[in-house]
Amino acid sequence: MSVQQLLRALGWSPYHRLDIETRHGMIIICSANDGLHQVGSRGDLPLPANARHMCRIEPGQPVLLAAIVAHDLLVVHPVSTVVRLLADLHTHLAGGDNDR
Repeated sequence: MSVQQLLRALGWSPYHRLDIETRHGMIIICSANDGLHQVGSRGDLPLPANARHMCRIEPGQPVLLAAIVAHDLLVVHPVSTVVRLLADLHTHLAGGDNDR
């Protein structure tokens, strides 16, 4: 899915106001009437440099976007988090934690 498809699923059109914060190494974006950020005029999603820096997201680096429509949230996962989660899952599947 593209960013624009996720924004449509959330009902966030251009100029929709947003709050952006970081938690646990992820960027959390939510709808906010008085938010400091907004969806761009072409449906692009702002990722402030300070939030990217705090989450160790380099310019041009791929990220995983997850829309949580029921909670009106969009979560930006850095690729390093996705790699770590997949490594943990693969260890689990290979029997590394003896839970079969």
